[in-house]
Amino acid sequence: MTGWKGALLAVSSAGMISGCGARGEPPPTTLPPADAGTVQLPDSLLLSMPGGNTVWLTEGRKGADSTGKACVERSVEVRRGEYRFKVPLLYTRDTAIVLDDTSFRAELSRGCHRIASYRVNLRDGMPYRIPE
Repeated sequence: MTGWKGALLAVSSAGMISGCGARGEPPPTTLPPADAGTVQLPDSLLLSMPGGNTVWLTEGRKGADSTGKACVERSVEVRRGEYRFKVPLLYTRDTAIVLDDTSFRAELSRGCHRIASYRVNLRDGMPYRIPE
C-alpha cells in the first residue's frame, strides 16, 4: 500500500489506538475498601415460623438520617434446615410480623427511616410491596 491509501490507513490506525487510553476512570487504588459500609454483628433470630422456618437478621450496613444520627440497617435471611436464602434488597431496623404460614411482614429501612412495608414469601424469599 503506497500513496494516499497507505496514508489513510496510517492515520485511521493512529486514531483508533489513541482512543484506547484511559477515559477518566479512577485508578483502582482510589476505590473504598469492600467492607467500608458493612457492619459485623452476630446473626439474630427474628421469627420462628410455623413449619420450621426461621427468619434472621444478618449482616448490616451503616446508615444515617438527615440530621446525621447513625443507625444499623440489617439484611434478612430465611432459614429452613440447612438451607439459607437472603431476602433480596431488604434492609430493616425493626422486628418482623408473622402474617400467615407462608409469609411475614418486614419494614424496608433506608437512611434510618421506614420506607415501605413488604410481604416476604417463605418459599422463595421474595419481597412484595404492601400498598399503603
